[in-house]
Amino acid sequence: MKSFELYEPKNVQEAVGTLVKFGNKAKPLAGGSDLVAGVMKDWVEGDGMPLPDALVDLSTIPQLRGIRVDQRGATIGAMTTLTEIVESKELTERFPLLTQASHSVASQLIRNYGTLGGNINQRPRCWFFRGKDFNCFKKGGDFCYSVNGDNRYHAIIGGELCYIVHPSDTATALLALNAQAKVAGPGGERMVAFDNYFIGPREDILRENILKPEEIVTEVFIPTPAAGTKQAWMKLKNRQVYDFAIVSVAAAFVVQNDTWQDGRVVLGGVAPVPYRATVVENQLKGKNIRSSIRQAAAAIRTVARPMSMNAYKVDITQNMLERTILSALA
Repeated sequence: MKSFELYEPKNVQEAVGTLVKFGNKAKPLAGGSDLVAGVMKDWVEGDGMPLPDALVDLSTIPQLRGIRVDQRGATIGAMTTLTEIVESKELTERFPLLTQASHSVASQLIRNYGTLGGNINQRPRCWFFRGKDFNCFKKGGDFCYSVNGDNRYHAIIGGELCYIVHPSDTATALLALNAQAKVAGPGGERMVAFDNYFIGPREDILRENILKPEEIVTEVFIPTPAAGTKQAWMKLKNRQVYDFAIVSVAAAFVVQNDTWQDGRVVLGGVAPVPYRATVVENQLKGKNIRSSIRQAAAAIRTVARPMSMNAYKVDITQNMLERTILSALA
């Protein structure tokens, strides 16, 4: 493993200042289950992705941890652990979609030190990206090895050049809940809706989100759902613990007499970003859910572009869309 300097700032301003000082040679450190245990120990680097010389430990900043729930919604510090989210009674009552998604992440041990901010901003799990022998597009190379290689777990929607799938369960849930992230940088703080937070390969193949090297996420805000909102989460994975989604579905929608009024349906494991399935939402709007869900779920086929080995994910996605949305009505 490459050696590095560890910095322990006392506040957000000091953390940002350290990141500004080192530029792209430093990385913010959350729980470390991805950056340290994955990227750095496995020497995941390329022409456009050098390993960091310095890590800025965010766990030493008390203000980045905690859960506050009021009438407006919930504010969750970026360094709040996934276990703390799962065990929060207030979040479970108001935002069961998030607590269920958090509970589906990895194992109990990982959730004990894995953080919300770290889970949202983790790097892709593509085995070509993670393999040190493949200098792919995302590492600054000139080829996507999944095109002609083993692509059974890769994107079926919105790939283009790079066919990673976004690995975060919490990000999928938060997009469905219309959440926002507070980002701190040298220019101050700004709120970014999760609708605009993630970046696909068409926009920038080297990045997955809008964070600049000197910026960090400090907290996440989830607005209180409208009255009558139903929430549901479903995730399919190969193993019961410590595995990423083959396909996941997060749904949050307002229903009246089984009729879809408004809402969001977001897919994980199928695209380079958490994918909002507006084609499904539009099919359901103003209609009786039970009688129209099969046709609405099938609409996902109109945007799917599977690769040579992952067409099975289209069938799974359609089935899970139907099951997840109907489960919210039970």
